[in-house]
Amino acid sequence: MKITVVGAGNVGAQCAYRLAQKQAGEVVLIDVVAGLPQGKALDMMQAGFIEGFSTKIKGTNDYKDTKDSNVVVITAGLARKPGMSRDDLISKNAEIIASIVKNIVQYSPKAILIIVTNPLDVMTYFAYKLSGFDHRRVFGMAPLLDAARMQYFIAEACGDANNIYAEVLGSHGDLMVPVPRFSTVKGKPITEILNPEQVNNIEQKTKNGGAEIVGLLKTGSAYYAPGSAAAHMAEAVAKDKKEVIGTCCYLTGEYGLSDVYIGVPAKIGRGGVEEVIELDLLAPEKKALHDSANAVKEICEKLTLPK
Repeated sequence: MKITVVGAGNVGAQCAYRLAQKQAGEVVLIDVVAGLPQGKALDMMQAGFIEGFSTKIKGTNDYKDTKDSNVVVITAGLARKPGMSRDDLISKNAEIIASIVKNIVQYSPKAILIIVTNPLDVMTYFAYKLSGFDHRRVFGMAPLLDAARMQYFIAEACGDANNIYAEVLGSHGDLMVPVPRFSTVKGKPITEILNPEQVNNIEQKTKNGGAEIVGLLKTGSAYYAPGSAAAHMAEAVAKDKKEVIGTCCYLTGEYGLSDVYIGVPAKIGRGGVEEVIELDLLAPEKKALHDSANAVKEICEKLTLPK
């Protein structure tokens, strides 16, 4: 398998390094900055002799080196700064995504696209429309990241980090939908373990998870967890794992939603999104998901596809 990671910044580098450690396939790391991907790739391969992997990692500034990639992870784009919403990023990151997708379609027309660039739900929809690919071959990373953050906050509240599962639906932003009823510790819903105030606190911390890190770092945004999440999804495709993962998927009637990319559980394998898993949501949960999807749709309607 050949996996290209577009963007050699913090998220892309973390993704490429985790893929190398997982030995998911040959890795190509591409960036517009001369020397950056080459230097990071060389550093990673040397680290392999310490970590015990021998994955080939090629750093490049030329899309010709990405030719015939099976999976392409797009991390390139502007990162959020303190006080900046994900929506503020739309215009500039749409330009970046348009340029990347054009090159990927030219050199790897059969690839699976995994989008990491924010605002993620909108950029995933944009990439899908630009690529002309089947929607199952284009999806976004964020729900897995949001669930990991919720898992951490559950562990923090329970004092136990073992056998924790978290379910987070919706958009990657203020309208994400953590679902405590489906979030468990050792198979038991957290609503039966924690009091309502603790559960509500976990939900709010999850929604604010990325912004909290941005505020603490002051000059950047999260990258260890996002990069690891993207690598996990790329590995699921490369190794045809058929794993159910929280994914930003294109819906065609599932959950009563259509023509929108939004976070839901999905089975991920060599074909990309091979099945969308429909949870039996209560009316308030379904309304929250629809509100989240409608907000994403409103932004997508403002996007103009390049001619």
